[in-house]
Amino acid sequence: MKALILAAGFGTRLAPHTDHLPKALFPVGGTPLLGHTIAALKAAGCTGIAVNAHHLAEQIRAYLEKNDFGLAVLLSHESKILGTGGAIRRLADFWDNAPFLLVNADILTDIDLAEVYRRHCNQNASATMVMHDHEEFNQVWVDRGDHVVGFERFSDPPPPDGCRKLAFTGIHVINPGIVGRIPEGAFCDIIAIYREMLAEGQSIHAHVVRPPYWQDVGTPQRFRDAVMDALAPDVFRMAFPRCSPGEISCRQLAGDGSDRKWYRLTDGRNRIVMADHGITPDPQGSEVRAFVSIGAHLFNRGLPVPRIYRHDEFSGLVFMEDLGDCHLQQAIRQETDDGLIKQRYCKVIDTLLDLTSRAADGFDPHWTCQSEAYDRGLILKNECRYFMDAFVNGYLDLAVDYEDLAAAFETLAGRTLENGVTGLIHRDFQSRNVMVREDRHYLIDFQGARIGPVQYDLASLLIDPYARLHPNLQHELLRYAAEQAKNRLNCDPERFVYGYRHCVVTRNLQMLGAFGFLNRVKGKRLFEQWIPAAGSMLAGHLQALGDHHFPELAALAETIRRELSGQRPHPFNS
Repeated sequence: MKALILAAGFGTRLAPHTDHLPKALFPVGGTPLLGHTIAALKAAGCTGIAVNAHHLAEQIRAYLEKNDFGLAVLLSHESKILGTGGAIRRLADFWDNAPFLLVNADILTDIDLAEVYRRHCNQNASATMVMHDHEEFNQVWVDRGDHVVGFERFSDPPPPDGCRKLAFTGIHVINPGIVGRIPEGAFCDIIAIYREMLAEGQSIHAHVVRPPYWQDVGTPQRFRDAVMDALAPDVFRMAFPRCSPGEISCRQLAGDGSDRKWYRLTDGRNRIVMADHGITPDPQGSEVRAFVSIGAHLFNRGLPVPRIYRHDEFSGLVFMEDLGDCHLQQAIRQETDDGLIKQRYCKVIDTLLDLTSRAADGFDPHWTCQSEAYDRGLILKNECRYFMDAFVNGYLDLAVDYEDLAAAFETLAGRTLENGVTGLIHRDFQSRNVMVREDRHYLIDFQGARIGPVQYDLASLLIDPYARLHPNLQHELLRYAAEQAKNRLNCDPERFVYGYRHCVVTRNLQMLGAFGFLNRVKGKRLFEQWIPAAGSMLAGHLQALGDHHFPELAALAETIRRELSGQRPHPFNS
């Protein structure tokens, strides 16, 4: 028995990821799709396999030459796309007198290929198409006797009563006599040949499987599903070794400001969370690598973070401990006792200081994404300019020139770093990134961690517009943090507070930039509700610095306050 794996396509539905890697080499569970298909064909009894290739064919050639599959695998390099029929004809000298298998390279399935081949050989049919019921792809008409009678995508006439539409799996068996029907050296769709055969009264058998595991891996979403299906059972066995996982279901969770997607997987008894960072062909400096590397480091240092069970860098999937659904913002909303709210926040501040005191040692800056440290360049680009571009000019449309404030931003960045107590920071230490489970607090979304001023995380926590802590409580918590930092980090409380005041401003700028960007560019309108609170506090934060080094920035903050309150201010530059 011989077979042809069809791998010549451009993979346009997976672009731009297929611009540099052919779809057939996308890995699932560490093995390329092509490797999975070759292994399945070998297990079915194939003695020779051909693989047609066109787009990035040399990469496929290199993969085939590098690996020993235990049988001969021939590459058929097409200088131009020939279609399935043309690919078959080009290999005319490869076929023998026996029927042969055709399999699309972009599917994963547990269909018994040996049984498919045996059934074809027992049928009086020129070809067998393996079919199943998959509503999204049902386009082939099949009669009660399991014969193919028409193809909806070609607008064939309606079939007789009693026929049903089924989906073609991309697996078929063909008698060698069909090869001569195919024009030589030209593009040919094999379905066109099948339609000719049906018009002549020849039989095409529909081998119907019910229900197989079958996944078309032609889009990012379906590729994600295939990787999840391959890895999730082992993850459940690792996480819950005393339980044998049943059928695993997947439900998408509410998202956040990033492009990641979050899912909860359950086998009916146990749960894990899966983060989808998106396909990542080059993991160096990527968010998924930062998330996994930093998460493992924090976990090993005893910090309260979810345990990461397994990850797959190429697909961007990370499987981790499920911490439930309650975050700090929800917990304090449910609490009416101000004293208990303060106690909870003091515990969170203790965790913040644990992060910098216990996890800074051994932290590798190469794990980070975007930048290795919270430094001058990051402040000016990702906070000051972000604020101007995405919020002041993008969201409010105030047409203020960045250069008018460049000197103030330089001074702000310098003072923030000069008065910072250096340690490991989370960089988005706000109430939605602190989960609460059984009265313990856990940190999530730690992929942005890097070396920087500890006060920045405290500023993120205390001025968080999601929580909207009362100014008096913020002041009490600042005093608590300064005292704890004195004891644990051996720093001067006054310098700690002075550095905090500057971090409050830089964090405020970052928040406004993020809210403007998410609302205007990403279309995430839910974030717009937090803009008035974040915008109205900027003037007060600048005033709290207690000096007059930022008059232009203070004037802009007042313009923002009036704009958001509905008053029409004079232009900033007037």
